[in-house]
Amino acid sequence: MHMADALLSPAVGGAMWAVSAGAIAYCSGKLGKELDDRKVPLMGVLGAFLFAAQMINFSIPGTGSSGHLSGGLLLTILLGPSAAFLTISSVLVVQALFFADGGLLALGCNIFNMGFIPAFLVFPFIYRKLIGHQPSQSRLTAVTMISAVIGLQLGPFAVVLETLSSGMSSLPFSTFALLIQPIHLAIGLFEGLITVAVVTFVRNARPELLQGADEPRRTIKRSMANVVLAFLACAVITAGVLSSFASSNPDGLEWAIARVTGKAELKSVEQGVHGSLADIQEKSAWLPDYNFRRPAQAVAAMRPGITPQDNEVNIGTSVAGLIGTFLTLLLAFSVGLLLKKRNQRPD
Repeated sequence: MHMADALLSPAVGGAMWAVSAGAIAYCSGKLGKELDDRKVPLMGVLGAFLFAAQMINFSIPGTGSSGHLSGGLLLTILLGPSAAFLTISSVLVVQALFFADGGLLALGCNIFNMGFIPAFLVFPFIYRKLIGHQPSQSRLTAVTMISAVIGLQLGPFAVVLETLSSGMSSLPFSTFALLIQPIHLAIGLFEGLITVAVVTFVRNARPELLQGADEPRRTIKRSMANVVLAFLACAVITAGVLSSFASSNPDGLEWAIARVTGKAELKSVEQGVHGSLADIQEKSAWLPDYNFRRPAQAVAAMRPGITPQDNEVNIGTSVAGLIGTFLTLLLAFSVGLLLKKRNQRPD
């Protein structure tokens, strides 16, 4: 669901940059007052885990499309809205700058669609209203699935509205919406299953992370270390090994665009703001499309979204996954640490 710059006008892209920047400032101020020792390492490892998980595109049977974990609801359940939003923003910044996943002009839209919507709309108005106190496993499963599906409907609908408002493409509103919404319904069901599995694991290992219960400090240290190490191990294995076997089918957004236009990608604008940001991204993206750089001729000959994996492990993808996981871990942890230090600073 990462939007490309070709979908957006500078006005819409700039406006969404302002909205997302304002939300980041708000969350930084709020989190600086309430951040505790437990959330700082969790922000780092959950950011790394989400980066790695988003590299795994799974095929949607019978469609020729694929999807990946969005993770906004998952992180919000585990971290709270403000910490989750800053962590997701860290993931998206690393993806856009170093891997050219999502445009720089579209970064504000992507942060809003994948971060703000689950953290500040779905979580407080749907998940929290329905989950209740000390929910049973069946209630937890049902509410999480419902929330995940709704989040994966609101996010793509925001993409449609942002694209329509931009007027940069000829994508008709009704056709675009009727294609992108159902495909993300399937992705939302997968999102819900993964979220339920992870939340259930944390609930069994550290229930106070979900319910706010108190535990003796020694127990907190030991069990927190187990949770942190478990997420870190999953991130490394996913990024370094499993990422090489991800589906090469276009994701739900790319698939919907291709079905409407008959083209796998929209033509990029090479002038003005679009061209300048594309030049910046080309220079900053060390491993574009999560792989080693290739000669321009080789890239042009490749079908969009297809990488030369065949039946062998793609070393470039594994390297990119590990580097991205480390960068996201470092950025999200640094954000949490800086906010925590600012909170401890005497007035």
